[in-house]
Order: sequence, then structure tokens, then C-alpha cells
Amino acid sequence: MENNNLTAKQNLPYIAGITLVATLGGLLFGYDTAVISGAIGALRTYFNLTAAETGWAASSALVGCVLGAAVAGWIADKYGRKPGLLLAAVLFTISAIGSAIPETFTEFIIYRIVGGVGVGIASMLSPMYIAEIAPAHLRGRLVSFNQFAIIFGMLVVYFVNYGIALQGDSTWMENTGWRWMFGSETIPAVLFCLLMLLVPRSPRWLAMVGQENKAFQVLAKITGPANAEQALTEIKASLHQDKKQEKVKLVGQGFGLVVFIGIMLSVFQQVTGINVFLYYAPEIFSQLGGGSTDTSLLQTIVVGAVNLIFTVVAILTVDRIGRKPLMMIGALGMGVCISAIGFAAYLQSTDVWLLVFVLGYIASFALSLGPVVWVLLSEIFPNQIRGKAMALAVAAQWISNFAVSQTFPMMMDNPFLLDNFHGGFPFWFYGAMCAVTILFVWKYVPETKGKKLEEMEQLWLKKAAPAKKKVAVAN
Repeated sequence: MENNNLTAKQNLPYIAGITLVATLGGLLFGYDTAVISGAIGALRTYFNLTAAETGWAASSALVGCVLGAAVAGWIADKYGRKPGLLLAAVLFTISAIGSAIPETFTEFIIYRIVGGVGVGIASMLSPMYIAEIAPAHLRGRLVSFNQFAIIFGMLVVYFVNYGIALQGDSTWMENTGWRWMFGSETIPAVLFCLLMLLVPRSPRWLAMVGQENKAFQVLAKITGPANAEQALTEIKASLHQDKKQEKVKLVGQGFGLVVFIGIMLSVFQQVTGINVFLYYAPEIFSQLGGGSTDTSLLQTIVVGAVNLIFTVVAILTVDRIGRKPLMMIGALGMGVCISAIGFAAYLQSTDVWLLVFVLGYIASFALSLGPVVWVLLSEIFPNQIRGKAMALAVAAQWISNFAVSQTFPMMMDNPFLLDNFHGGFPFWFYGAMCAVTILFVWKYVPETKGKKLEEMEQLWLKKAAPAKKKVAVAN
């Protein structure tokens, strides 16, 4: 833990300003992924989509997310975190304009994939950049602000979608309204691009590419010259330790376990079902609970508000309670609530119960897997492999997201599942995944609260030492 002298000399307004700009990437992440929820019904009518095509309309952006996350590590290592985020801002802008003006379903899909690439890049680089700027004792809270921005972006677009839907009747919505929903993203995308020009590069990336003087200047602005010198010494020592090994690999040299943990955390965040509610909430409320499109969009706003409130709770507690307890408590709440949603659907009792359990599930996610997974991904990987390892983990997250988003409407429309489970099956499956998540976190995930990024490398090397000794004895 850092001492009081270091804390006193930290330039908190400067740190907060950098964090605020970087979290605009998270806001656009949330805005871009959730805008589809208000438009999916109109898109289905306008383009006359089947169930599979409806799933493709909702999940096509996720193909771009996988591509963006896959290249983000290379961009982060070769060009830096800041240029990567600038590229994401440009892609967001192109997608917002293009998604608003297509005349064919194929054109729409292409522009959604372009935006998805931007989301994939921002989803990895925003928390990574914040973690590399933030002091250790504030890192969990500051990285969690990225999740707050994601949820805030979702809530904003829920209000935007609702406001647009009120501007005309269903026919207007099916022909024109959905275009305004996608086009509205242009404003925050351009703002993000302009503000990113004002923030510094990551000091850890600068040190990694040999620009130590510039790294020191950034660190000095954040923590003061004396503490910057100490921080830079620790970063250089960490990088030197990696260079002593002939070639840094994601698997081997003690890092295989942490890469596996990062990938599985990403997968569990998605296969527990969160994006079913974020992408399809109005459709779920409309089909299971009845009501008009306007009412369903209003209920979606309530979901977004609860998501935001409990993300704030996570921000206030993640550096106090720790990462593991929040993950396990939240996954338990998610499992109970989503299983109850499945039973409500099965029993066709979906009035007030549906909304109560949906809100309970969203609150539990916002308290745990939502922000805490991003915190863990931004801090568990050693400096030298952080870009590549985080890219791999985030790509796995988007692949899982795509699988869930694509299959949910197909499961809900499947005659066999409908006849036997009345729409409850997918929710029970997600509930089972919540139980598996609890067991995984309990057994494999270390507590990282209060640890410096450079300490994490030693943790994994120590864990790998017994295995290396066994191999040496066997040989």
C-alpha cells in the first residue's frame, strides 16, 4: 500500500481529468452496444427479418468487437494506448453515421461491424490505460469508473431511444425513428476524439519502448517528482525481469495460469446472460410481460438506472471489500434472480415478478461481474504481456457475447423449448453458469486489492515455481 506522503503529493484533479476522458471510451462502448435494444423491433419490421436474422442484427457488432479486441493488443504495444483510443473514436463516428443511413440489411450490418471494431478496441484500451495511470490504492475505483461510464452510456441511450420513440407512431418508428437512434451516437463519438488529443500517453508504455524521460514526466504530473522516480524504477525493474527471459510468451514462464484466468473471467461475464437484458430488454418485457413498445422502453430505462446505481456501489466498495468477495456475492444474486426469471416464464406468471427479478439480477451484476471483471483484467497481467494477454481475454469476452446474443432469440423461438419450457430454458442455463462462476472465482482468482501492477508478476512467478521444480525433478 502506498504511504501517506505519496498520497498527499498526488495530483488528484489531473488523475481525475485523464480518467474522465478515458472513460468516454467506456461510455461509447455502452452507447453503441445498447442502442440496438430500442431499434431491434423496428429493424425486424423494416428489413422483414427472421429470428436468426434478428439475432444477427443484434449481435453483428460483436463480430467487430472480436476483431477490435484481437488487434487492440498489437496496437497498444506498437503504437500505444492513446493512438488506439483515438482510432476507436473515429470508428465510432463512422459507424454512427453509416448505421443511420443504410437502405439494405447488408449495409447496416457492415457499419455495425465497423462500430464493433471500435468497441472492441475501447473495451480493452480504456481500462488498461486507466490502470496504467492510476495509483495502486485508487486503481480499483478508477478502473470501475470505466464500467460506470459503460452503464451511463447505456442509460443515456435508453433515454434517447425512449425520447425518439415518442416523436411518432409505430410506422414512423419502423421507417425513420431507428435511424435517429443510431445517428445520435455521432455527438459523443466526436467529443471523445477531440478530448483524447489532450491526455498523455501511458507512462508504462513509454517506459516499455525506451522513452523513460517522457514516462517520468507523466508520472511526475501524477504523483510528484520523488514518487515518480520510485515508480519508474519499479516499472523498469519489472520490464528488465521480463527481458532477462529470452522471449516473453503468453503461455509458459509462469504466465499460462493468469492468461487462462483472464479468459475465463471474460467468458463467465457473458455466459451468465447479462447482454440478453441489455440488448433485448424491450423485447423481453413486451413478449413476456406484455405492454406497448413505449412501456417496454420505459421499463428498460428503469433497468439502466438500477445498473448505474449499483455500479456506484461497486466503485465505493471494490477497494474496501476486495475483488473476490464482490464477485462471489454478485454471482450468487445473479444466479438466484435469473433462475427465478426462468421459473416465472415457465409458469407464465410474468407480471410484477418479471421486473422484480430482472432488477435484482441487474443489481447483482452491476455490483460484481460488470465492473470487477474489468478491474481484474486491467491489473492481473504482468507489464510485458499485458497488451497481448488482455487482447486475448477481451476477444474471448466478445466471442462469448456474440454466442449468447445470437442464440437467445433462437432459443426463445424454438418450438421444442417453447412447448416444454415456455421460454424458461435459456434463463436456467445462465443461472447454472452463475454457479460455475462462483466455484471458479473461489478456487482460481487471487485477491488483488491494494497491490501494485508490478507486484502481480511476482505473484504468478511464485505460483509457477512449484510446477517448474516438479518438471526439473522429473527430467
